Order: sequence, then structure tokens, then C-alpha cells
Amino acid sequence: MQKPIPPASSDRYQGSRQRLVRALETVQDLIIISLCIGLFSFMVIQLREMFLSLLPPLDFPAVTADILFLLVLVELFRLLIIYLQEQRISIGVAVEVAIVSILREVIVRGVLEAPSSQILSACAFLLVLGMLLVVRVWLPPTFEGIDPEHVISLKRRRELAHSADSTPLPEPATRLASEHAMPKTDSIL
Repeated sequence: MQKPIPPASSDRYQGSRQRLVRALETVQDLIIISLCIGLFSFMVIQLREMFLSLLPPLDFPAVTADILFLLVLVELFRLLIIYLQEQRISIGVAVEVAIVSILREVIVRGVLEAPSSQILSACAFLLVLGMLLVVRVWLPPTFEGIDPEHVISLKRRRELAHSADSTPLPEPATRLASEHAMPKTDSIL
């Protein structure tokens, strides 16, 4: 027969769990920072190579490919910076990286030299990515203080409290609005 965990032990467990989560987030941030430094160094090397390729004889397709590749690297760098600032991946920036990467491949290979099936599949993929960018605008923001899992959790707690106690609780939407107005200090996993 197991003994129930005393409340002090439960608080200690929560505190150690929160410290562990913070430590793991710090390690993750250090990994992202090292990726940013590596990507920035690689961008500097690519920029140097691009300027060297501008010397005569000029190979226009190679210069165009280098410029587009630098744009992809800049977008990836921006994606990492957004992750460091907001602790999330920006869907819009990720889609933009994919679009620029596809266009780079089409331009480098040449539309006339590439098989028609590859061009059609690239066009279809670009169309889907474009629709994703448009649909993303209509979706409600989930990372500006409103957490869908938190809403479900509040609703479940309200149902449990209501069944155990007959006192009415405020609606989850009202509680969310008041929480959204106040800065959130801790996050729910």
C-alpha cells in the first residue's frame, strides 16, 4: 500500500521540476545561440565567396545562386532570433524560408532545363505555402497570453469544482481576459 505524498513533499517536487525545466530551457537556449553564431559565421564566409565571384569573369547564375542562398541564410537566422525572443517557431518565417529555398532551386536549375514534373510540383508546393501564409493571418494568435491547453484545463477545473461545490465560478473566457491583461509570470507545460 502506497502512502499519499504529503503537501510539503509535493511542493518540493514542483519546485525541483520547475528548476529542471528552467535548466533544460537554458541548455536549449545555449544550443540555439551556438546555432546563431555558427550560422552568422557561415553567412560571413558565404558573403566573402559571393564578393569574390563578382570578380571577372562574371558567372551570373552563380552570383544569383549565392545571393538567393544568402537570403535563405538570413531568413533562417531570423527564425532562430525569433525563437530566442519568443520561445516559439514563427510559422510565417518558416514558410518564407521554404518559399525562398524553392525559388532559389528553380532559378539555379533554370526553368527550361528542369523536368516539367519538378516545375509543376514546385508550383503546387508554392501554392500550398502561399495559402498557408494567407490562412495564418486569419488564425487567432495562440502565443500572446492565450494558451488553448490552459483554456481546456480551466474548463475542466471549473467542471470539477462545480460538481464538488455548488458555488458558481467565473466563466473561463472572463478569467482568460483578466489573465491576458496581466503579464504571465510562469508557463504551463
